[in-house]
Amino acid sequence: MPHASVKLKPGVDQNETPALNEAGISTSNLIRFIYDRAQGALIQKLGGWTKYFPNTTPAIVRALWAWEDTQSSSHLAYGTQNISTSAQLAVITNGVSKTITPRYAADDVTAAASSTLNSSYVIVTDTTTTGITNYDSVYIATQIAVGGLVLFGQYACDPNGYIAGTSFTVQAVDVLGNPLAATSSTTTTTLPLFSVTSGSSSVTVTLTNHGYSVDSTFPVLLSTTVGGTTFYGNYVVQSVIDADNFTIIASTSPTSTTTGYLNNNKAHYIYSYGIGSIPSGTGYGVGTYGSGGYGSGTAVTPTTGTAIAATDWTLDNWGGILLACPVNASAAPPFQPIYQWNAETGAPTASVIANAPVVNDGMFVAMPQRQIIAWGSTFNGIQDPLLIRWCDVNDYNSWVGTVINQAGSYRLPKGSRIVGCIQGPQQALVWTDIGVWSMQYVGQPYIYSFNEIGSGCGMIARKAAATVNGVVYWMGPSQFYSMSGNGVQPVACPIWDVIFQDLDQTQTSKIRVAVNSRFGEITWYYPTMSNSGEVNAYVKYNPALQTWDFGSLGRSAWVDQSVLGPPIGADPTTLYLYQHETSTDADGQAMNSNFQTGYFAMSEADVLTFVDQVWPDMKWGYYGGSQNATINITFYVANYPGDTPSVYGPYSVTQNTQFISPRFRGRLVSINIGSTDVGSFWRIGNMRYRLEADGKF
Repeated sequence: MPHASVKLKPGVDQNETPALNEAGISTSNLIRFIYDRAQGALIQKLGGWTKYFPNTTPAIVRALWAWEDTQSSSHLAYGTQNISTSAQLAVITNGVSKTITPRYAADDVTAAASSTLNSSYVIVTDTTTTGITNYDSVYIATQIAVGGLVLFGQYACDPNGYIAGTSFTVQAVDVLGNPLAATSSTTTTTLPLFSVTSGSSSVTVTLTNHGYSVDSTFPVLLSTTVGGTTFYGNYVVQSVIDADNFTIIASTSPTSTTTGYLNNNKAHYIYSYGIGSIPSGTGYGVGTYGSGGYGSGTAVTPTTGTAIAATDWTLDNWGGILLACPVNASAAPPFQPIYQWNAETGAPTASVIANAPVVNDGMFVAMPQRQIIAWGSTFNGIQDPLLIRWCDVNDYNSWVGTVINQAGSYRLPKGSRIVGCIQGPQQALVWTDIGVWSMQYVGQPYIYSFNEIGSGCGMIARKAAATVNGVVYWMGPSQFYSMSGNGVQPVACPIWDVIFQDLDQTQTSKIRVAVNSRFGEITWYYPTMSNSGEVNAYVKYNPALQTWDFGSLGRSAWVDQSVLGPPIGADPTTLYLYQHETSTDADGQAMNSNFQTGYFAMSEADVLTFVDQVWPDMKWGYYGGSQNATINITFYVANYPGDTPSVYGPYSVTQNTQFISPRFRGRLVSINIGSTDVGSFWRIGNMRYRLEADGKF
């Protein structure tokens, strides 16, 4: 009887039918391909994983970041999604987890502040808040006029000023950060007053010493309804009546003639708390206001506030300092600033960077000049989904561009929003919903140049792009793309049906890209329509071999090979953090690693074929290790592609198995090979079988 060998085409192809995918692989789970000089690639079991940290996380982890500080200590930061409790930002160092979740509080109170002639410091009183310290900052979301100054934006609670009970100081500054002196000593405070006329879209706004000019922008951050018209967003100043009055155009005409204050005449404060003890000697008795009766340095008991809640995070590091930006934070108006946490000082919580934009969709650190790049950012609290801002080189407290620094901003002219950004090879890359832009450092005077390098190739989710061996890959709404020296190119995907026909389109923000540099692989984890919106499946690409495969495994966050060793992934089901490529198993449990071929046509004529022997040929374990793998082989035999196949097996084979005798007869056969044992590894070799013609069909 003649013999033949099983020659498999590398890669999985699900787009083809099983009969068309002859000698190919149609389905897979937890496998990978490795180079072979003869066949191009061989199939082997995927590397397993073990717990990186022994305890579960409090919620589903959406972001991971590994870094080493200047003291050579390695850290892993993670940010969780808010589900039923507040989201958590935490850092694991030397096997110990430390929660550093930013804390905040929001108040709507009657505005109360006092200014002093020729001083830039203003005392703000909030009768509902106590325990403000010089670790804290306050975001004043409603314009407050006092003493010829207008307070609006984010301010540090000044350590050189006065902090006592329900009062604290802020320093009034201009757009460049220069101090502004009050023109009077007063306690009179006012908020913007809207005067509307029925049927007229022209609205007069009264705000003492407002400082606006024609065509400048007046932002309204708290939705306010006056005369049937709701004010929210950016409004262009149409005319300036005098120093205290200007006009804007309402989006709809009022239905009555009346007046009304912004936010019902309540000041809106969002406090960001940096929880910590005040250093010795910095109590109420220190500073400009210390000569009065406020004591001799008694420490303040800080307010803890509420942990900020978010659906996602972007993380990076600035040397030894962790940077974190929450996404879809719970505060209103939107408050998504950039937080810092110094690993070397070990502060109790991450604290806000007071001078950074207060709303961002994400951020990263550009290299090598080291600048924070924030996207979906703002100048005035109203988010611009196409705005990019960056800080000065090596100074993340400076965000306003001048002739002597390298801070700046740029608004993309195309697209509806920036989806995501990464630091790529030699340049940063910015994706909108419809294209991709390069962001290259050019120095003064423009700092960065922006060029559209691809159109119609937008990215599907914030974390769907990564770099493998100098080439950038990303997932679009209905296609995969790469960018190299040849520009932007679509990547042919033979398992397109698997992901794009089963992707839960309502949960695309949860898609995560995962690079495994050890094997040159890039994986996209995604939620299917059958899994209640959570990540549970993956597709994987090996660019060097040009092979794809897919399977069932959920990872809601990922960090590649790093100072912590092999890649680390977050499991959205078990809530454990796992380090990959550290085991043959799934954290001590069996891995269901398998693949199934398309149909082999046993004969091109109307002749049935009989197979009575199959000789397994495998790597049965790691080199130098136990050759103990147990492999299951199942045959699916049919005469026509649409038939329900007859099943032969599974047959369990080991290194000691010379051959198996399935004794099947048919025209088409598909083979399933895999394992479910613990502690083993395998790689397929040159399987052979014995066959003979067995009558006409």
